[in-house]
Amino acid sequence: MIVITDVTEAELPIIREIAYKTWPGTFGAILSSSQISYMLEMMYSLDALRSQINEKKHVFLLAKDESTGEHLGYVSYELNYKREALTKIHKICLLPASQGKGIGRSLIDKVAERAATYKNDRLGLNVNRYNKAVQFYERVGFTIVGQEDIDIGDGFLMEDFIMEKQL
Repeated sequence: MIVITDVTEAELPIIREIAYKTWPGTFGAILSSSQISYMLEMMYSLDALRSQINEKKHVFLLAKDESTGEHLGYVSYELNYKREALTKIHKICLLPASQGKGIGRSLIDKVAERAATYKNDRLGLNVNRYNKAVQFYERVGFTIVGQEDIDIGDGFLMEDFIMEKQL
């Protein structure tokens, strides 16, 4: 059975570990290794993760296999993004062996449930335009509503689709 729990600050190293195990395989074909390293450090250093929780008010949820105790993936989100009735999913990441088993859908469903509690009427997220996860998001009800290129520094660019799902 999969259990989804709120992440405490003490569990942030688990989030970091999942990202470092997943990113090279997920993004290796679409981003340079130097961009992957840069982005992992920018977004997943423990200081960056603490800032996301404490200053930016992102909420992290962790999926765990209750029978084995193994952590499988996580999602982070922000309610009322930019003061709209929108919950923004900032991160979602599953270990490769956990993909295709309904865990990503379960994490998104949990975020949707919480968003509805706060009267948010849609979920939003950004995804790299070349990431095969675009098809997953479409399968779970997201549609492409735009695209943007984001300069993240050090000469790197995030080339994203903006996707939304009505609740």
